[in-house]
Amino acid sequence: QVQLVESGGGLVQPGESLKLSCAASGLMGNSITTMGWYRQAPGKQRELVASITAGGMTNYVDSVKGRFTISRDNAKNTLYLQMNSLKPEDTAVYYCKADRTWRASLWGTGTQVTVSS
Repeated sequence: QVQLVESGGGLVQPGESLKLSCAASGLMGNSITTMGWYRQAPGKQRELVASITAGGMTNYVDSVKGRFTISRDNAKNTLYLQMNSLKPEDTAVYYCKADRTWRASLWGTGTQVTVSS
């Protein structure tokens, strides 16, 4: 079986930082291409927060630019999201997605990030 295993979510106060991790378990070789983080806040549409290609090209939604950094370790098939200067508006369920060549994309089950005093 192949699955995405997320970790790092939790409850933090405004201004603090969190680092999310998403590891693709199972033997996948070099099949994973673009990976990304999505989030779903209560009452809002799911949005793409950040993405990164296999070659390291990144993209961010405007609201997190300068605060979040997406990175990946291709050898470990692991995706990271460093979140700094967190705001209450960042509160959401964060989902990891991994695109694969010739196969369906994978989604994680989601990890809760809550920013509150």
